[in-house]
Amino acid sequence: MHDHSHTMGVGPQLILVIPFVLAFFAYMLAIIVSNRTYKEWPLYRTLCWGTGILFATVAVFGPLAEKAHMDFTVHMVGHLFLGMIAPLLMALAAPMTLLLRTLSVSRARNVMRVLKTKPFRFLTDPFIASILNIGGLWLLYTTSLYTAMHEYAFIHVLIHAHVFLAGYIFTISMIYIDPIPHRTSYMYRSIILIIALAGHGILSKFLYANPPAGVAITDAEKGSMLMYYGGDAVDIVIIFILCLQWYRSTRPKQMFESQHSI
Repeated sequence: MHDHSHTMGVGPQLILVIPFVLAFFAYMLAIIVSNRTYKEWPLYRTLCWGTGILFATVAVFGPLAEKAHMDFTVHMVGHLFLGMIAPLLMALAAPMTLLLRTLSVSRARNVMRVLKTKPFRFLTDPFIASILNIGGLWLLYTTSLYTAMHEYAFIHVLIHAHVFLAGYIFTISMIYIDPIPHRTSYMYRSIILIIALAGHGILSKFLYANPPAGVAITDAEKGSMLMYYGGDAVDIVIIFILCLQWYRSTRPKQMFESQHSI
């Protein structure tokens, strides 16, 4: 258990939670605008967005975020909420598709031009996305960054932002819900996903035997087991969606429907 007599205070929590609150209201506003022109936006996508925002908010603001400074297991709950569950749910909400529906044709084309740029293609390549996501976790838990995160507000905010963004980019690089001009093959994504899952699992086992500085062995064992099994639960959903999309892509008559059903 960490021997921290102080907490980050409300400042860093507000910095982290405000973007999610704004994202929620922006999504709701986009639905209103979109429904004026197109058929009603699917309710399940709205629910996915709201639930994803809720998981992210709980992870960075409030009692759980406070307790995560002193309890590694609670910290790992926040990690699962912010880095895995929230990104998956928000990706399933198809925010880019909704944005394109709300924009004029010219502005929508400008957005697509951005999506076609080399930097975006680089970031959304499954290999790069996996390094940012899994590699970032290895860096966090096997260096002094984990301790620094609990001592310096700037590092705390930076790491939490990275955990969410890396998790989101990883998710959208594996399962294509929104339009992505630079699409990679199912085989390539499957291979990278398997490697990424192995990297996540190995890290969990490593932390079980080698706790971060300041974390008690019993706390590390509980946290690493939660990381291992909780991560598997989310990964199973990603695997299922990827396999379902792959299966549907082999059936030409249903190809158009499959792109809009998940």
